[in-house]
Amino acid sequence: MPIFKTISKGKVPVKIYTDEVEHSAMQQLYNMAQLPFIHSHIAAMPDVHFGKGATVGSVIPTKGAIIPAAVGVDIGCGMNAIRLSIKGKDLPDNLRGLRLLIEEAIPVGFNMHKIDRARRSTINALSGGLDRIIGKHKKIYSMRRRPYQTWIRQIGTLGGGNHFIELCLDENDDVWVMLHSGSRGVGNVIGQYFISLAKKDMGRHLVNLPDKDLAYFTEGSSYFDDYVEAVEWAQDYAMANRREMMHLILNALKKKLPKFGVTKEAINCHHNYVSQEVHFGERVFVTRKGAISAGLDELGIIPGSMGAKSFIVRGRGNQQSFCSCSHGAGRKMSRSAAKRQYSEEDVVQQTKGVECRKDKGVIDEIPAAYKDIDKVMNNQSDLVEVIHTLKQIVCVKG
Repeated sequence: MPIFKTISKGKVPVKIYTDEVEHSAMQQLYNMAQLPFIHSHIAAMPDVHFGKGATVGSVIPTKGAIIPAAVGVDIGCGMNAIRLSIKGKDLPDNLRGLRLLIEEAIPVGFNMHKIDRARRSTINALSGGLDRIIGKHKKIYSMRRRPYQTWIRQIGTLGGGNHFIELCLDENDDVWVMLHSGSRGVGNVIGQYFISLAKKDMGRHLVNLPDKDLAYFTEGSSYFDDYVEAVEWAQDYAMANRREMMHLILNALKKKLPKFGVTKEAINCHHNYVSQEVHFGERVFVTRKGAISAGLDELGIIPGSMGAKSFIVRGRGNQQSFCSCSHGAGRKMSRSAAKRQYSEEDVVQQTKGVECRKDKGVIDEIPAAYKDIDKVMNNQSDLVEVIHTLKQIVCVKG
């Protein structure tokens, strides 16, 4: 499908790949379009909705500036998926045992490993970068109790909210392991610190912004390079966290499943991050807030809700979207609204056939709180090609 609508009231247009955008999200997009350093236009993906700091599902290209709140506090949040060499028929009839194995191997919510579980090579690769960042910004260290022990023990942990681990079957009955997580507590602290620093750094100029959350660092300013270094480290941490989690999950599953291998079809992609790219003849910083890169032939993951389908996709390299696509279905209802409207019985009904928690603690993640994933996928047929359709059979939530 083509671009559905364009907002032309700002300094640059906003090109939107859906006809469903709530007023609050539309206002956020309009506010971003007022900024003087946006390159060409802003793209809003079909899962677009109101978000903290900036619109979820937005792709923001900037020249000479970065907005920390647009990247957010779950820096590097993203997906990891691996296709196994076994079929659905090889799985046990009762899947509860597999879910419990995963929950035993991977701490969820606020929990972390009691001891260091990550591979030493992963810890060594990350340690030096964090030392440099904290050396320049000691307040990051003081914002979190026992920060060194915490970040190490959180490598290979899930977190809460919409983060999940799933076993899925594709159209060929192949088994996939798919997970969604980010940079955990250390990424949150880094994000909060630099968002606050950007607001302080702008000082009296903050009042000239359409929204104070759009405070930014300009290239060449005292904190710009420090933020770029810190956000890149947090993105590396998030990627390593997902890899270590997958390593622990596969080792756990081997206790119950027949011998399996891991195919070459493995994908690890961010959807809350910033990177330097070339678009429309200019090198720019591209912030994807709830969007993934969909360059030509690039593989990506688009999950639905815990009761819906998910998709492995191949990018079409669409320039108007800055080679991007949605990161999922996108919320259509706030967490508090979902808790008010739905019950545990509703969760049971909407997650039939999925081995997962069905208690009041996951009501805010009920499938009805999300947009229709099929419609989202139809709206971005110009952006990606579906190569595998997955249906989850086990889901672990934080």
